[in-house]
Amino acid sequence: MDARPGVLETIRGQLVVSCQALRGMPFDAPELIAELARAAELGGAAAVRVNRPENIRAVRRVVGLPIIGLFKQGDGPVYITPTLDTAMACVDAGSDMVATDATARPRPGGEQLSAIVSAVHGAGVAVLGDVGGVEDALFAQDQGVDAVATTLRGHTGVRAPSPLAQLDALVRHVRIPVIMEGGVTSPRMARQAIEHGAWSVVVGRAITMPHFITQMYVRTIARLQERTVQDDDDA
Repeated sequence: MDARPGVLETIRGQLVVSCQALRGMPFDAPELIAELARAAELGGAAAVRVNRPENIRAVRRVVGLPIIGLFKQGDGPVYITPTLDTAMACVDAGSDMVATDATARPRPGGEQLSAIVSAVHGAGVAVLGDVGGVEDALFAQDQGVDAVATTLRGHTGVRAPSPLAQLDALVRHVRIPVIMEGGVTSPRMARQAIEHGAWSVVVGRAITMPHFITQMYVRTIARLQERTVQDDDDA
């Protein structure tokens, strides 16, 4: 493998911040994604995960952290960097590692994951395989990815265990690093993931999506108010 050295060691035992914005939501602009990445760097993140080449280029201009790049495209089941063209677009934009759907599900145009991994490695860049479960992770490992992430838990049509149970299963069954991504909503849970064997932890919306963070507070307060009303009714 000819992957750019140091990316995995840089993030080992550390926090990676996913700096993404849903289409049409606040922060959905390259310059704003770059500011989110800069804030993550100031806060001590070891790397950032960034979607779409234009955002990767914008982040590359303002931060020195490793970038895990991806390119979400299409509306099919395989949409995270689904093709060789999307993977190489991430490489050309300045990614240090490219994240791609690493399941065995059919890719657009019948492309093969192994060919994408080979091409990205040939460019000196590492590959992160986004998976949904143990079967996916074993497939991704056989295809040559450098690490797997739990990104697709619950999105591949199989029963989704709890985030930590999923992590435990992957750590037990694969030889390559397992990165925890998805469902990490607190510092305590991030620490637990590392304690359970995660190579590193990726946190996105709980850090970089203010509307989601606001919803967490609003819903928690609403539940308290509902309990108060119920207590009054039972009195």
